[in-house]
Amino acid sequence: MLEVRGLRAGYGEVEVLRGIDLDVARGEIVAVLGSNGVGKSTLNNNLSALYRPFAGRIHFLGEDITDMTSTQVVQRGLIHVPEGRRIFPNMNVLENLTVGGQVRGRARRQQNIDKVVAIFPRLQERFKQAAGTLSGGEQQMLAIGRGLMAEPELLIMDEPSLGLSPLLVEEMFALIQRMNQAGQAILLMEQNAVQTLAIAHRAYIIENGMVALQGAAQDLALDPELKRRYLGL
Repeated sequence: MLEVRGLRAGYGEVEVLRGIDLDVARGEIVAVLGSNGVGKSTLNNNLSALYRPFAGRIHFLGEDITDMTSTQVVQRGLIHVPEGRRIFPNMNVLENLTVGGQVRGRARRQQNIDKVVAIFPRLQERFKQAAGTLSGGEQQMLAIGRGLMAEPELLIMDEPSLGLSPLLVEEMFALIQRMNQAGQAILLMEQNAVQTLAIAHRAYIIENGMVALQGAAQDLALDPELKRRYLGL
């Protein structure tokens, strides 16, 4: 459903990604791993049309989306849950969720809210609470729930475990796996290599702006040399 070919991207005159090829099929969790600063967020920003790539093409559901606007990309169901949550702290939880369905899914807003609270029952208890007063774990739930309001064909998740306690990290990865088992395709950008490889189908490891390794997540997780060299484990 997602095909990235020869993607070169960066900021200003600084090239961060130096020719990325990547694929995601329906029903998959595909992980993109690498240390901080290797270009995971740059990749996300270009897939979501927040920035324009220097070169290369991005196809989604058979359509070239490279030159589309971010709104057009969202309309097609490519939804990005950004690093750092980026919720609206002064709006309440329900208002934050509603914003997520403004571009796509508006006609089924209530059904989508029901779907989100079925996944995150805690959010329903806090509908009228200002989002900025939620705990870190609850804010991450809200950010994901807001993304689900747009009825994603593919959900890009950027560092969803960042800043969470070890217990909440376990819960977050279990939740991602349940969402996938229910049919949601996910592109997962993470530094947490061990738990990411445990739930992903395939993985790409980025080093110096290029794909250094790729393959079945289980194979990468079991190879001690690959873990030592590229993941620092």
